[in-house]
Amino acid sequence: MRKILLPISIFLGMYASAQETKVDSPATDTLKAWSIQAQNTLMLNQAAFSNWIGGGANNVGWLAGVNYNLTYEKGKYLWENVIVLGYGQNNTKGVGTRKTQDVINLSTNFGKEFVKNWYFSAGASLQSQFAAGYEDGNNPAAAKISNFMAPGFVNVGVGVTYRPNDNFTMTLRPANARMTFVLDEDLQKAGTYGLKDDGDSMLFQFGFLGTAIYKVKLMENISLINTGSVFSNYIDHPERLVLSYGAVLNMKINRFISTNITLDVLYDHNQIQKTQLKQTLGVGFAYNIDNGVKRSDRKDNQSWLKK
Repeated sequence: MRKILLPISIFLGMYASAQETKVDSPATDTLKAWSIQAQNTLMLNQAAFSNWIGGGANNVGWLAGVNYNLTYEKGKYLWENVIVLGYGQNNTKGVGTRKTQDVINLSTNFGKEFVKNWYFSAGASLQSQFAAGYEDGNNPAAAKISNFMAPGFVNVGVGVTYRPNDNFTMTLRPANARMTFVLDEDLQKAGTYGLKDDGDSMLFQFGFLGTAIYKVKLMENISLINTGSVFSNYIDHPERLVLSYGAVLNMKINRFISTNITLDVLYDHNQIQKTQLKQTLGVGFAYNIDNGVKRSDRKDNQSWLKK
């Protein structure tokens, strides 16, 4: 009997050990290479007056926008894509319809890491607007000063990208081509957006471009996104820097309601020799997408905007 039990005991022991090994084996790596962070918004505002001694004009307005950040990170490769689109209008009794927001901002940047947090990179970007703009507060009866791809700014360049974490990214391109397109024939006049001669539709510049984005979580449900850029044209007047800064303050009320405050500051000698400023405030519907995951042992992806 002992001769029979001994082999059975040995077999059962080997089986149990194999089962333990199977349970304790490393889990399959399920980390995602793609991360998508996005916000879709629809802001509404309205005011109505009747026999109001203080005065006022009935008005109604809306603003819609999308802000997508799609990032691919695997091994030594990093690919970041940004899509920002926004358009809004306000209709005031006695004045008519005026646009309050108009932006197209697309960019892509691909890099390969050569030392920790530093990447050789190449990228491109496009900035423009959807509809025409006019001198007198976007009044169609006034002189037209801008339109779709008039101007339209296209940047293409190579350089390095520094990205220590998902809250900060800086790209430096010592070789960057900047093309200013003016495709509206009414605006193709010498001096407009730097055009050299009447009838020109494009201005070519070559120089240095630096961009940065910094994300801050101020407190629960309140986040601030800062973006900035500087461009210097090697070919003509390198001291005339093109400077821009943008800030988006998002205050989340609940899953579908939020408040957004935006600020944009721009100086471009070829557009107007003054500092340009734009600010918006909106309260409305917002649908956020945030499927960021920890993609490496040194980064906690999108922790700045965790729910």
